[in-house]
Amino acid sequence: MRAAAVQFAPAFGEVRPNLDGMLAMAAHVEADLLVFPELALSGYVFATPSEVLELSQAADARELDEIAEAAAARRATFVVGFAERAGRAVFNSALLAGPDGTRAIYRKIHLFDREKALFAPGDRPPEVVEVAGVRYGLMVCFDWIFPETARTLALLGADVLCHPANLVLPFCQDAMITRCIENRVFSVTANRIGTEARAGTALTFTGMSEIVSPRGAVLARGSVDRAEIVTADVDPAAARDKMITASNHVLDDRRTDLYRLR
Repeated sequence: MRAAAVQFAPAFGEVRPNLDGMLAMAAHVEADLLVFPELALSGYVFATPSEVLELSQAADARELDEIAEAAAARRATFVVGFAERAGRAVFNSALLAGPDGTRAIYRKIHLFDREKALFAPGDRPPEVVEVAGVRYGLMVCFDWIFPETARTLALLGADVLCHPANLVLPFCQDAMITRCIENRVFSVTANRIGTEARAGTALTFTGMSEIVSPRGAVLARGSVDRAEIVTADVDPAAARDKMITASNHVLDDRRTDLYRLR
């Protein structure tokens, strides 16, 4: 299968133009999986919780229906970061929409910095969703720094980690190489680009969206500052071979009986 990470700079507060631009970019790539950045519909640097609520979408919002329709039309699986409204709470979420009508939403568990004052923390465990025989694990941005997230998804059978992101720290992309090696999975990190300055805060995003193999090879990596799509061919069967040597299995050899604080 062919995977793609779509990298661009969402315009803050411009949900309709951002969605139109994303779908236009998707129309120019042949891929079975397309991953878009974190909060791709809204932009990232919110000033207040009320602003987050204003720019959020409920799970049945028309914008998400359009993403699902585009996925079906392209015969592809789309993973898109967005602000999910659930009552008065808003989660930093990722939608998976498959070509067969499959839809799933993951709510970011590990909130980064000011996100803690703006979003509700995820209230559901990490999820693996199977589409057309491929098992996709969903995580969002700062989840990368907690190895438990990727390990949980690997234990649930994930072949590919789908990772919408707004990365700003300099070592995030390299850390995903380790997540892939230690779990023998593929990852597709879609990071945004550009600088967003609002509410007394300015963040510059690092781009370099990437696709990584179960053995830590960077199969494709984007630029620091250009809107672009990076693609690579991935074989889910390679993620199901968990043998490190003829005698060592990356998951079965864990000593869970000794993993405790004394």
